[in-house]
Amino acid sequence: MSATNHRADVALVLAKARRRLVPFLFLLYIVAYLDRINVGFAALQMNQALGFSSTVYGFGAGIFFLSYVLFEIPSNVILARVGARLWIARIMITWGLVSSAMMFVRSASGFYTLRFLLGLAEAGFFPGIIFYLTRWFPARERAKTIAAFMTATVMAGVVGGPISGALLSLKGFGGLDGWQWLFLLEGVPSILLGLAVLKVLAERPEEAPWLTEPERAALVACLRDDAAAQRHETTRGALSNGRTWLLAVVYLTIPITLYAFGFFLPQMLKTASGSSDFVVGLLSAVPYAAGAIAMVVVGRHSDRTGERRWHVLVPALVSATGLALSTASTGITWTVVTLSIAMLGLASMFGPFWALATSTMGGEGAAASIALINSVGNTGGFVGPYLLGAINDATHSFAIGLLAIAAILAGGAMLVLLVRDDT
Repeated sequence: MSATNHRADVALVLAKARRRLVPFLFLLYIVAYLDRINVGFAALQMNQALGFSSTVYGFGAGIFFLSYVLFEIPSNVILARVGARLWIARIMITWGLVSSAMMFVRSASGFYTLRFLLGLAEAGFFPGIIFYLTRWFPARERAKTIAAFMTATVMAGVVGGPISGALLSLKGFGGLDGWQWLFLLEGVPSILLGLAVLKVLAERPEEAPWLTEPERAALVACLRDDAAAQRHETTRGALSNGRTWLLAVVYLTIPITLYAFGFFLPQMLKTASGSSDFVVGLLSAVPYAAGAIAMVVVGRHSDRTGERRWHVLVPALVSATGLALSTASTGITWTVVTLSIAMLGLASMFGPFWALATSTMGGEGAAASIALINSVGNTGGFVGPYLLGAINDATHSFAIGLLAIAAILAGGAMLVLLVRDDT
């Protein structure tokens, strides 16, 4: 077989693997992200029903990330040892149970407790999926693959907004409030999909029954060549690596923005439009739809050019500009347009960032490195909502908080230019 034919065969096998794996992983992440941010829609009713201020709500929304961060590295190391299939199934089933239990919240302390437990249950899911993808796709293919998978983040907003708005309209049915129905019903798919993981996912190419023997051999050889170009660090070596920590600091700014945006978007749109909860759900889909398109386009361009750093920095500046412009007017059209600009820029960062983050390290150290970056980054999931909520309580406006978050995103993303490929 010629080298040209070998490359063509590998390309076909990678395309087949992408078609087989990414749609299912995409569905898993839609459910994960929806269970993580549906509290933003629940807040339209829950805050008033339970007497929560913006600060209380922002703290409870963000505390999810503190437990997520605390347990993420151990969770991902366990995943690398016991296998992604078993561990991802465990994660999904437990977080589905906790998510549905959110319907029983009656006080701020109960809200904090269940959000903390939700983060504990979900810890390791996202970095586990990223690590799983490194076992199937070489570094040169990862930006578009990760971007395709991570469009679930924004697609959860596209489909989740209208669904959540509709569930809120069940207020009073069966003696439950709409926000209680939202938590109950949106937790169930996680449990069912967790069971499906055990049937659907193959751990490695060698174990995939849907690949022929020549296809397995071609893909395994491709991945072996790719791995040979990477350093295989121990967990300790990965956690002390300067490049890993620099990437973690860069990534910190992304969840600060993403979750401040996601958790407060329904309230910002409600304030700007004065519309019903269902209409707010529909409006919230627009920024996420813009983000989904941009994420795929930029991820593909990054893979085609092989460039990562500027594909992180330029979208960050676009997103920061959109956030800043959104403070110039409170009209609903202006708000939707500028926040769509903010989301399309932010979403575009993910594929190139994770392709850069996974380009130089393999083995168990890669699992630990991915988990560390995501752990440090996800402390931003606490900082962003709490910061925006506290500033909103103090100023009775989202404007100053959005400007602060825009500055954090732009400033932090500049650090990506310092990331090298050989450290």
